[in-house]
Amino acid sequence: MAVKEVVLSLPEDLYLRLEQTARVTKQSLSDLMVHALRTGSPPDWSQAPAEFQADLAALDRLEDAALWRVARSQRSEAATARLAELLEKNAEDALTAEETLELDAQIAEADRFMLCKAHAAALLQWRGHTVPPFERL
Repeated sequence: MAVKEVVLSLPEDLYLRLEQTARVTKQSLSDLMVHALRTGSPPDWSQAPAEFQADLAALDRLEDAALWRVARSQRSEAATARLAELLEKNAEDALTAEETLELDAQIAEADRFMLCKAHAAALLQWRGHTVPPFERL
């Protein structure tokens, strides 16, 4: 991995806290700061499955109001009911070949939908908003 060197001015109190933490945890100050930056950075969509990365990356460019719409969105009742129906038939080994393809597509869409909701909520939280638990979104 390529490494870039950065010069950063820190308030003394923050520097002392980081230096003390590095000493106590037996890490270099540099390693501790990289960890702190990784932890405090916006959510990383590059770790998501490849088929969802473009959708998640697009969320990074949205304004907060649009992210709230994504975070609060709900799948349609028809889509939810159809997925439940297909899952039930699958559990009974009663799917046709066409329904198996439809189930795969429905699962992928449900996964994409939930990943986008979760990523939107994480972005909002990183941007300083208080995001309620998902069951209330």
